[in-house]
Amino acid sequence: QVPVVESGGGLVQAGGSLRLSCAASRSLLNINAMSWYRQAPGNQRELVATITSDGTTNYADSVKGRFTISRDNAKNTVYLQMNSLKSEDTAVYYCKVLARSLYVASYTNYWGQGTQVTVSS
Repeated sequence: QVPVVESGGGLVQAGGSLRLSCAASRSLLNINAMSWYRQAPGNQRELVATITSDGTTNYADSVKGRFTISRDNAKNTVYLQMNSLKSEDTAVYYCKVLARSLYVASYTNYWGQGTQVTVSS
């Protein structure tokens, strides 16, 4: 079972919106921080937004005021609402979940496979 699965990417025009979802497997327990990262071609992977277990959020300066991260603890799911998209937001978006699991007692980062977001200008 894949521990973390992203969905919701796609092609959108500049100025448009997309909502990404990331579902963590029920095998992951005591989920702590949930984060979104992105990686554009030729660039390093960068942090976009993080939400902790108590709901504290943190954003990269480049997305503040445009992106909103939220989580549904009952569903083990984190969301990224992306508004006013720009061409420079084009990247593969990855979800990272810090959690224990049924098989690993210590807190470990689990990554999804990524979802492509393409913003056309």
